[in-house]
Amino acid sequence: MPELPEVEVSRLGVAPFLEGQVIRNIIVRDRRLRWPVPESLADAIGQQVTAVNRRAKYLLIELAGGGRIILHLGMSGKLRVLDANVAPVKHDHIDIVLDSGKCLRLNDPRRFGACLWQAPGEPAPQQLAHLGPEPLTTDFDAERLVTLSRNKQVAVKNFIMDNAVVVGVGNIYANEALFMAGIDPRRKAGKVSAKRYALLTIAIKEVLAKAIQQGGTTLKDFTQTDGNPGYFKQSLNVYGRSGEPCLTCTTPIKSLTIGQRNTFYCPQCQR
Repeated sequence: MPELPEVEVSRLGVAPFLEGQVIRNIIVRDRRLRWPVPESLADAIGQQVTAVNRRAKYLLIELAGGGRIILHLGMSGKLRVLDANVAPVKHDHIDIVLDSGKCLRLNDPRRFGACLWQAPGEPAPQQLAHLGPEPLTTDFDAERLVTLSRNKQVAVKNFIMDNAVVVGVGNIYANEALFMAGIDPRRKAGKVSAKRYALLTIAIKEVLAKAIQQGGTTLKDFTQTDGNPGYFKQSLNVYGRSGEPCLTCTTPIKSLTIGQRNTFYCPQCQR
Protein backbone atom coordinates (compact mmCIF):
# COMPACT_ATOMS: atom_id res chain seq x y z
CA MET A 1 0.00 0.00 0.00
CA PRO A 2 1.36 3.46 -0.84
CA GLU A 3 2.16 5.24 2.41
CA LEU A 4 2.60 8.96 3.12
CA PRO A 5 6.00 9.31 1.38
CA GLU A 6 4.69 7.57 -1.74
CA VAL A 7 1.63 9.82 -1.81
CA GLU A 8 3.78 12.91 -1.31
CA VAL A 9 6.06 11.79 -4.16
CA SER A 10 2.95 11.38 -6.32
CA ARG A 11 1.82 14.90 -5.35
CA LEU A 12 5.20 16.36 -6.25
CA GLY A 13 5.09 14.48 -9.55
CA VAL A 14 1.65 15.54 -10.73
CA ALA A 15 1.39 19.07 -9.31
CA PRO A 16 3.45 20.82 -12.04
CA PHE A 17 1.22 19.30 -14.72
CA LEU A 18 -2.06 20.20 -13.01
CA GLU A 19 -1.58 23.58 -11.37
CA GLY A 20 -2.83 26.42 -13.54
CA GLN A 21 -4.62 24.07 -15.93
CA VAL A 22 -8.35 24.03 -16.64
CA ILE A 23 -10.17 20.69 -16.38
CA ARG A 24 -11.76 20.07 -19.77
CA ASN A 25 -13.34 16.71 -19.07
CA ILE A 26 -13.54 13.94 -16.50
CA ILE A 27 -13.90 10.40 -17.81
CA VAL A 28 -15.08 7.81 -15.30
CA ARG A 29 -14.86 4.28 -16.66
CA ASP A 30 -15.71 2.52 -13.41
CA ARG A 31 -17.39 4.17 -10.44
CA ARG A 32 -16.97 1.10 -8.24
CA LEU A 33 -14.03 2.22 -6.16
CA ARG A 34 -13.82 2.03 -2.36
CA TRP A 35 -16.65 4.53 -2.29
CA PRO A 36 -18.72 5.08 -5.45
CA VAL A 37 -17.35 7.92 -7.56
CA PRO A 38 -20.05 10.63 -7.27
CA GLU A 39 -21.87 11.97 -10.32
CA SER A 40 -21.25 15.45 -8.90
CA LEU A 41 -17.55 15.05 -9.75
CA ALA A 42 -18.56 16.49 -13.13
CA ASP A 43 -18.97 19.87 -11.40
CA ALA A 44 -15.18 20.20 -11.56
CA ILE A 45 -15.25 20.43 -15.37
CA GLY A 46 -14.39 23.91 -16.58
CA GLN A 47 -12.57 24.89 -13.40
CA GLN A 48 -8.91 25.82 -13.01
CA VAL A 49 -6.64 23.84 -10.71
CA THR A 50 -5.04 26.24 -8.22
CA ALA A 51 -3.03 23.76 -6.13
CA VAL A 52 -2.41 20.10 -5.44
CA ASN A 53 -2.14 19.49 -1.71
CA ARG A 54 -1.96 16.43 0.52
CA ARG A 55 -3.69 15.58 3.79
CA ALA A 56 -2.50 12.29 5.29
CA LYS A 57 -2.66 9.90 2.32
CA TYR A 58 -5.28 11.91 0.41
CA LEU A 59 -4.39 14.13 -2.54
CA LEU A 60 -6.45 17.32 -2.72
CA ILE A 61 -6.85 18.93 -6.13
CA GLU A 62 -7.93 22.46 -5.24
CA LEU A 63 -10.06 24.37 -7.75
CA ALA A 64 -10.59 28.07 -8.36
CA GLY A 65 -14.32 27.75 -7.67
CA GLY A 66 -13.66 26.58 -4.12
CA GLY A 67 -14.32 22.88 -4.60
CA ARG A 68 -11.78 20.10 -4.54
CA ILE A 69 -11.24 16.63 -5.98
CA ILE A 70 -10.04 14.18 -3.34
CA LEU A 71 -7.98 11.19 -4.45
CA HIS A 72 -6.77 8.19 -2.47
CA LEU A 73 -4.54 5.48 -3.96
CA GLY A 74 -5.81 2.68 -1.75
CA MET A 75 -3.85 -0.57 -1.87
CA SER A 76 -2.63 -0.51 -5.45
CA GLY A 77 -3.58 2.81 -7.05
CA LYS A 78 -1.20 4.63 -9.37
CA LEU A 79 -1.35 8.05 -10.99
CA ARG A 80 0.10 8.85 -14.39
CA VAL A 81 0.23 12.08 -16.38
CA LEU A 82 -0.28 11.09 -20.01
CA ASP A 83 -1.32 12.55 -23.34
CA ALA A 84 -5.10 12.50 -23.20
CA ASN A 85 -5.32 10.50 -26.44
CA VAL A 86 -3.31 7.56 -25.05
CA ALA A 87 -5.62 4.55 -25.06
CA PRO A 88 -6.60 3.33 -21.59
CA VAL A 89 -5.56 -0.10 -20.37
CA LYS A 90 -7.17 -2.47 -17.90
CA HIS A 91 -7.95 -0.86 -14.54
CA ASP A 92 -7.60 2.73 -15.87
CA HIS A 93 -10.73 3.93 -14.08
CA ILE A 94 -10.59 7.75 -14.20
CA ASP A 95 -9.09 10.43 -16.46
CA ILE A 96 -8.99 14.09 -15.46
CA VAL A 97 -8.44 15.77 -18.84
CA LEU A 98 -6.64 19.12 -18.89
CA ASP A 99 -6.57 21.95 -21.41
CA SER A 100 -2.88 21.21 -21.99
CA GLY A 101 -3.83 18.03 -23.81
CA LYS A 102 -2.62 15.92 -20.88
CA CYS A 103 -4.67 13.89 -18.46
CA LEU A 104 -4.21 12.64 -14.92
CA ARG A 105 -5.10 8.93 -15.05
CA LEU A 106 -5.93 6.76 -12.05
CA ASN A 107 -5.19 3.06 -12.42
CA ASP A 108 -6.32 0.87 -9.54
CA PRO A 109 -6.46 -2.92 -10.00
CA ARG A 110 -7.94 -3.64 -6.57
CA ARG A 111 -10.33 -0.67 -6.58
CA PHE A 112 -9.61 0.22 -2.94
CA GLY A 113 -8.73 3.77 -3.98
CA ALA A 114 -11.14 6.68 -4.05
CA CYS A 115 -12.13 9.75 -6.03
CA LEU A 116 -14.44 12.06 -4.11
CA TRP A 117 -15.85 15.55 -4.67
CA GLN A 118 -16.10 18.29 -2.04
CA ALA A 119 -18.31 21.07 -3.32
CA PRO A 120 -17.60 24.72 -2.44
CA GLY A 121 -18.75 25.50 1.08
CA GLU A 122 -19.31 21.88 2.02
CA PRO A 123 -17.59 20.50 5.13
CA ALA A 124 -14.72 18.11 4.59
CA PRO A 125 -15.91 14.53 4.09
CA GLN A 126 -15.77 12.16 7.02
CA GLN A 127 -12.63 10.57 5.57
CA LEU A 128 -10.71 13.77 6.40
CA ALA A 129 -12.36 14.44 9.76
CA HIS A 130 -10.62 13.76 13.07
CA LEU A 131 -7.16 13.35 11.55
CA GLY A 132 -4.14 14.07 13.69
CA PRO A 133 -1.34 16.46 12.72
CA GLU A 134 0.98 15.99 9.78
CA PRO A 135 4.19 14.33 11.01
CA LEU A 136 6.56 16.72 9.25
CA THR A 137 5.06 19.84 10.82
CA THR A 138 5.67 21.50 14.18
CA ASP A 139 2.16 20.44 15.26
CA PHE A 140 3.57 16.95 15.77
CA ASP A 141 5.97 16.74 18.70
CA ALA A 142 7.02 14.53 21.58
CA GLU A 143 4.73 16.32 24.01
CA ARG A 144 1.73 15.20 21.97
CA LEU A 145 2.88 11.57 22.04
CA VAL A 146 3.51 11.66 25.78
CA THR A 147 0.13 13.27 26.53
CA LEU A 148 -1.92 10.92 24.34
CA SER A 149 -0.07 7.78 25.39
CA ARG A 150 -0.52 7.97 29.14
CA ASN A 151 -2.29 4.87 30.51
CA LYS A 152 -2.53 3.41 26.99
CA GLN A 153 -2.16 -0.38 26.99
CA VAL A 154 -1.92 -0.65 23.19
CA ALA A 155 1.46 -1.54 21.65
CA VAL A 156 3.50 1.56 20.82
CA LYS A 157 3.64 0.50 17.17
CA ASN A 158 -0.15 0.56 16.90
CA PHE A 159 -0.25 3.82 18.83
CA ILE A 160 1.93 5.74 16.35
CA MET A 161 -0.01 4.22 13.43
CA ASP A 162 -3.28 5.70 14.75
CA ASN A 163 -4.28 8.53 12.40
CA ALA A 164 -5.91 10.36 15.30
CA VAL A 165 -2.49 10.57 16.96
CA VAL A 166 -0.45 11.46 13.86
CA VAL A 167 -1.23 10.84 10.22
CA GLY A 168 0.80 8.92 7.73
CA VAL A 169 2.98 6.68 9.90
CA GLY A 170 2.21 3.48 8.01
CA ASN A 171 3.51 0.02 8.73
CA ILE A 172 6.86 0.27 6.93
CA TYR A 173 7.83 3.56 8.50
CA ALA A 174 6.56 2.64 11.97
CA ASN A 175 8.91 -0.35 11.93
CA GLU A 176 11.82 1.77 10.76
CA ALA A 177 11.22 4.66 13.17
CA LEU A 178 10.95 2.35 16.18
CA PHE A 179 14.24 0.75 15.20
CA MET A 180 15.92 4.14 14.88
CA ALA A 181 14.60 5.12 18.33
CA GLY A 182 15.61 1.78 19.89
CA ILE A 183 12.05 1.00 21.07
CA ASP A 184 10.56 -2.50 21.09
CA PRO A 185 7.37 -2.32 18.99
CA ARG A 186 5.55 -4.52 21.51
CA ARG A 187 6.10 -2.12 24.42
CA LYS A 188 2.89 -0.60 25.78
CA ALA A 189 2.50 3.00 24.62
CA GLY A 190 1.87 4.18 28.18
CA LYS A 191 5.15 2.64 29.35
CA VAL A 192 7.38 4.58 26.93
CA SER A 193 9.20 7.44 28.65
CA ALA A 194 9.09 11.07 27.55
CA LYS A 195 12.80 10.86 26.68
CA ARG A 196 12.22 7.93 24.36
CA TYR A 197 9.18 9.61 22.77
CA ALA A 198 11.45 12.55 22.00
CA LEU A 199 13.77 10.16 20.15
CA LEU A 200 10.81 8.52 18.41
CA THR A 201 9.43 11.87 17.23
CA ILE A 202 12.77 12.72 15.66
CA ALA A 203 12.99 9.25 14.10
CA ILE A 204 9.51 9.47 12.55
CA LYS A 205 10.30 12.82 10.99
CA GLU A 206 13.70 11.64 9.72
CA VAL A 207 12.51 8.37 8.21
CA LEU A 208 9.57 9.99 6.42
CA ALA A 209 11.62 12.92 5.12
CA LYS A 210 14.31 10.55 3.87
CA ALA A 211 11.74 8.36 2.13
CA ILE A 212 10.22 11.37 0.36
CA GLN A 213 13.67 12.57 -0.68
CA GLN A 214 14.56 9.16 -2.10
CA GLY A 215 11.31 8.78 -3.98
CA GLY A 216 9.08 6.57 -1.86
CA THR A 217 9.43 2.92 -1.04
CA THR A 218 9.04 0.43 -3.87
CA LEU A 219 7.31 -2.74 -2.83
CA LYS A 220 5.23 -4.70 -5.32
CA ASP A 221 2.71 -2.00 -6.22
CA PHE A 222 4.26 1.46 -6.08
CA THR A 223 5.96 3.43 -8.82
CA GLN A 224 6.33 7.17 -9.22
CA THR A 225 4.20 9.20 -11.60
CA ASP A 226 6.95 9.05 -14.23
CA GLY A 227 6.96 5.26 -14.07
CA ASN A 228 10.24 4.98 -12.18
CA PRO A 229 10.33 3.12 -8.85
CA GLY A 230 11.11 4.71 -5.53
CA TYR A 231 14.43 3.92 -3.92
CA PHE A 232 13.95 3.96 -0.15
CA LYS A 233 13.62 0.17 -0.01
CA GLN A 234 17.39 0.04 -0.42
CA SER A 235 17.74 1.78 2.96
CA LEU A 236 15.34 -0.29 5.09
CA ASN A 237 16.92 -1.42 8.35
CA VAL A 238 14.38 -3.96 9.61
CA TYR A 239 11.26 -4.08 7.45
CA GLY A 240 11.12 -7.28 5.41
CA ARG A 241 14.46 -8.50 6.81
CA SER A 242 13.33 -11.31 9.13
CA GLY A 243 16.21 -13.65 9.90
CA GLU A 244 18.81 -11.35 8.38
CA PRO A 245 21.52 -9.81 10.59
CA CYS A 246 20.84 -6.43 12.17
CA LEU A 247 22.88 -3.80 10.37
CA THR A 248 23.94 -2.41 13.75
CA CYS A 249 24.68 -5.45 15.94
CA THR A 250 24.33 -8.51 13.60
CA THR A 251 21.61 -10.08 15.79
CA PRO A 252 19.01 -11.77 13.52
CA ILE A 253 15.98 -9.59 12.89
CA LYS A 254 12.79 -11.06 14.34
CA SER A 255 9.27 -10.80 12.98
CA LEU A 256 5.82 -11.16 14.49
CA THR A 257 2.31 -9.84 13.98
CA ILE A 258 1.03 -6.82 15.88
CA GLY A 259 -2.43 -5.57 15.10
CA GLN A 260 -2.61 -7.84 12.04
CA ARG A 261 0.49 -6.16 10.61
CA ASN A 262 3.89 -7.68 9.91
CA THR A 263 6.33 -6.30 12.43
CA PHE A 264 10.13 -6.47 12.32
CA TYR A 265 12.58 -5.56 15.07
CA CYS A 266 16.02 -6.24 16.48
CA PRO A 267 15.74 -7.93 19.91
CA GLN A 268 19.14 -6.55 20.89
CA CYS A 269 18.86 -2.92 19.74
CA GLN A 270 15.19 -2.37 20.63
CA ARG A 271 14.09 -2.47 24.24
